[in-house]
Amino acid sequence: MSNVTTHSFTNCSAQAAALAERVAAQLREAIAERGTAVIAVSGGSTPKDFFAQLSKQALDWAKVTVTLVDERWVPDSDARSNAKLVETTLLQDAARAARFVPLYTGAATPEAGLAEAEARIAALPAPFDVVVLGMGEDGHTASFFPGGDRLAEALDPQGKAKVLTMQAPDAGEPRITLTLPALLATRALYLLVSGEKKRDLLADVRLGLAEAKNYPVRAVVQQDRVPLAVYWCP
Repeated sequence: MSNVTTHSFTNCSAQAAALAERVAAQLREAIAERGTAVIAVSGGSTPKDFFAQLSKQALDWAKVTVTLVDERWVPDSDARSNAKLVETTLLQDAARAARFVPLYTGAATPEAGLAEAEARIAALPAPFDVVVLGMGEDGHTASFFPGGDRLAEALDPQGKAKVLTMQAPDAGEPRITLTLPALLATRALYLLVSGEKKRDLLADVRLGLAEAKNYPVRAVVQQDRVPLAVYWCP
């Protein structure tokens, strides 16, 4: 468990500010060392405050590329689009200058768009500088859903694919997701979590208790390729 550190905050504004400052520092460091920086982020409701805080950070946003760890197969005009969330909350203020690489391609299905999405990710500088994940109350992260039709393939630590399609009973729309090896190919890995229920779930995941030992997020928690920093707020 030494690969996981937990940062707990008394409120979510403090959590978002702290993570934004930490991530911005790492992006600045990447730009100073390599001339560019790449960050992959999650959707959902949890990262909204973090995105708003990060967008205000002072750094050379024109040298930053933002992409997604997963996406519902819907256009960015859809309210459930992760791209829409990023465009309206992160790519604001100075961060408008950043380059955004979406996963949704406009193809009729994620299967039809998979090759293009994979090519987009493969073209990015590797490894990522920062990956920020979230977690659902069912133990999913990215689009690694329990019962997912390609879950085992997506979680294969030796898998060669960077991007896969995913359909699952509780996933809603068909999805596309970066695979576990793609997500772990990063210099910094974060898990952004809020609420006591998710805190307790994550504790069960780390201990491998009951159903939690089979939750997909455990593949991220248990891996030893890159340290995982958990940022939690009530």
